[in-house]
Amino acid sequence: MIDIARLSRQYDVRRLGDADADVILELYEENTQYFPYADAEATREQVLSDLSVTPPGIGPADKYFIGFYLKDALIAVMDLVDGYPKPGTAFIGLFMMRKALQGRNIGSAVILEAEEYLASLGMSAVRLAIDRGNPQSAHFWKKNGFTVIREVERNGKTVLLAERALKGLSRAYMPESYKERRL
Repeated sequence: MIDIARLSRQYDVRRLGDADADVILELYEENTQYFPYADAEATREQVLSDLSVTPPGIGPADKYFIGFYLKDALIAVMDLVDGYPKPGTAFIGLFMMRKALQGRNIGSAVILEAEEYLASLGMSAVRLAIDRGNPQSAHFWKKNGFTVIREVERNGKTVLLAERALKGLSRAYMPESYKERRL
């Protein structure tokens, strides 16, 4: 079981639900580049779907749709699944930052802290899917050490399945520019 509060030492991490749909939608609406590649729209219905949808064989207890907060401001959301596609692997279904905070290594620091905690739980890898053709997403995940392992057809679209091994990951690995990074 993932203790979401331990995913970050810099930000408050909270599990999000239907009552948070409006603030999540606000963040979605800022990120206009993402949705055309995902064949989705920034709508309340999309938010509610994202909050509840799980991969095959995964129950709600292993899905964590979480928000990263600085004081009371939502700065990022992450859809994190424990044990998918296999035990010992975490799957990031979505990671999205506030538009105004992108390009400042804050997202990279959030991901690295989360990976460090997941590694401390004994997880061996983090996996995710990148929408093919999305240069912003591909650049971000490559910069953060993810390697494309294969292309997969999903709902008539090609996605790039990417993974990062967590073996040996520790705070000592974290680049100096990411340590104690705050807004």
